[in-house]
Amino acid sequence: MRRRHVTRGTTAAVPAAVPCAMPPRARLVARLVAIVFLAAGGLVVGLFSETAPAYAHAYLQESSPVDGQVLASSPAEVRLRFDEAVSLGGRSIQLLDPTGKELAIGAGEYADGKTDTARASLPRDLAEGTYVVSWRVTSVDSHVVSGAFSFSVGHPSATAAPVEQDTDPVVPVVAAAGRAMAYLGVALALGGGMFVAALWPAGRDDRRGRRVVWSGFAVLAAGTAVVLLVQGPYADGRSLITVFDPGLLGATLSTRLGYALLARLVLVVVLGVVFLIAVGRPSPAAGPEPAGPISAGPEPAGAARRIVLPAVAAAGAVAMTLTWTLADHAQSGTQIWLAVPATSLHLLAMALWLGGLVALAVCVLAPAAKRGPALLSLEPALPRFSRLALLCFAVIAGTGLYLSWRQVGTWGALGGTDFGRLLLGKLAVVLGVLALASGARRFVQRRDRARRAAAAPAAPRDPGAALRGLRRSVAGEVVLGLVVVSITAVLVGTAPARTSYAPPVDATVPFPAAATASGPYGGLRGGSIQVKIEPARPGGNTADIYLIGRDGTLVPVPEISGALESRDRAVPALPVTVTAAEPGHYVAGSMSIPYPGEWALRLDIRVSDFDETRVRVPFTAH
Repeated sequence: MRRRHVTRGTTAAVPAAVPCAMPPRARLVARLVAIVFLAAGGLVVGLFSETAPAYAHAYLQESSPVDGQVLASSPAEVRLRFDEAVSLGGRSIQLLDPTGKELAIGAGEYADGKTDTARASLPRDLAEGTYVVSWRVTSVDSHVVSGAFSFSVGHPSATAAPVEQDTDPVVPVVAAAGRAMAYLGVALALGGGMFVAALWPAGRDDRRGRRVVWSGFAVLAAGTAVVLLVQGPYADGRSLITVFDPGLLGATLSTRLGYALLARLVLVVVLGVVFLIAVGRPSPAAGPEPAGPISAGPEPAGAARRIVLPAVAAAGAVAMTLTWTLADHAQSGTQIWLAVPATSLHLLAMALWLGGLVALAVCVLAPAAKRGPALLSLEPALPRFSRLALLCFAVIAGTGLYLSWRQVGTWGALGGTDFGRLLLGKLAVVLGVLALASGARRFVQRRDRARRAAAAPAAPRDPGAALRGLRRSVAGEVVLGLVVVSITAVLVGTAPARTSYAPPVDATVPFPAAATASGPYGGLRGGSIQVKIEPARPGGNTADIYLIGRDGTLVPVPEISGALESRDRAVPALPVTVTAAEPGHYVAGSMSIPYPGEWALRLDIRVSDFDETRVRVPFTAH
């Protein structure tokens, strides 16, 4: 016969007994709706985000040959140096000839044993024309970064071969959905487990509480498996049908992310066993202990269980969060020593809050079933969870503030990058959660004050209405919490704003006083040259050049030519084509910056048939 547990009355009465049984079909539908909502949210944000295919933190610092370089003879190899260590795959470096045909080259490997530098040998005696080098590597935060650059042998070709960086756009979307499932699963497993095992005494013997937690373990394992299988095609630029390719799976398992995902699956089993042991026996209230001399025997085992199980569960929960933070954005950038524990605490607090909230909504605040309702009091689950949620919000706010500063850096990056805009959206949803949570907390505080004021507090005028309001508030928190998790799943796959934000260059330099400018160009004496470069980052850029006379008007000149110069003297100057947009306004519409660092735009301004003035405008490419 199944036992039903009812919290026995203390001197404080409850406004209303809270029924919590739900029909099995309703429970199943609720779980499926939650999972589909979360996955769909991640898919929609991922599909409509303007994030470029290269989501990672690593970026190319320099290459040999340099982008746009014209060589007299065929180079023996191509080298790529990144700002951090990268992992190489079978298709890390590819070479396309002027017609777009892929040429056979040497396998990508580390140069001189440096994990931040990749090289590949090239065929001898390349024909004249422009060649495109396409590269694709995985950074230490487990995200893929890709790009392409060109060089020419002899003379440039009329056109360069187009490069397809991501052949199957579905792959990163599926990866984001897998990450979202894993986040939801860890919340239900850890937060739901905490609620059932510690905050809700009757939960240990209630099937609904167990089902919430076991559903969490199942979703966590499934999401982890999806990420594990999809990472190979994602890193190698393959289609989704190659997810079961043994070679790709083996390559993933040999990386930091592969180790973390395997450890996560092991921890799912370990924590599942711990939860099974913790809730496997009936609670002490279910029946009396055997009497007699032998009853003293199990005491040491009971004491060990009360100490060992929580310790193992806590260690497992911390280890579980590390399977994310040791293979994501926390592993790159500055202050890694602080970012890893801060990110782990942030994830753990989120999991305890959201998972506990779902368990509270499903097991304690759910509407009554039509048949066989089991009546449960709000005590002590609601006050205990309210205190836990307050602590979790404090941790989330503190760590979130630090992590936002670390990954954004400047105010302009908030609105100027995909990461910053996603973060602002997440903040708006979190503020909505806080507004709903404050209403639920006021409900708890009113009950506490009433209980302290009198032995039997007066019941509210309409206890049913108060309870329905609490249910709506908690349900709203759950929905917004799922939105937060969806946005987080996309955020971890987006380049941090600190690395992706490049403030546009707007520099003004005086026209050289020693320059000769006579006749119609005499107005340039005492004038200036204004240069605007966007986006001032590696890749294609646009430079607007304005020749401003001393009276503030634009002054046209016969001709301007340009070149891009690096501080590194080993890097040759790269020609920049400058054309006239309007009198006094000139544009370099296809200025390619090979890699980040200190550069100078050299402008050779011809003011007459015999006079030419050279001006250098220094800037930083981020």
